[in-house]
Amino acid sequence: MPAPITPVSLGDVVKLKRAHPCGANEWEVVRVGMDIGLKCRGCGRKVMLVRSEFDRRFRGFLGDAGAPGA
Repeated sequence: MPAPITPVSLGDVVKLKRAHPCGANEWEVVRVGMDIGLKCRGCGRKVMLVRSEFDRRFRGFLGDAGAPGA
């Protein structure tokens, strides 16, 4: 059974299943569509995940585009 589609917006800060090799586990959403563009909040590296892979790895929101200080 496929993972449910997670509603995300530009600027959301999310946590994924595993940390990035730099040690950070905070990602900012920089692109939304069939692919999800993510930017590591630790080192600034940008990665692209297909939507199904993002939904499978998604673990929660750490902040959102509308929250102050996010």
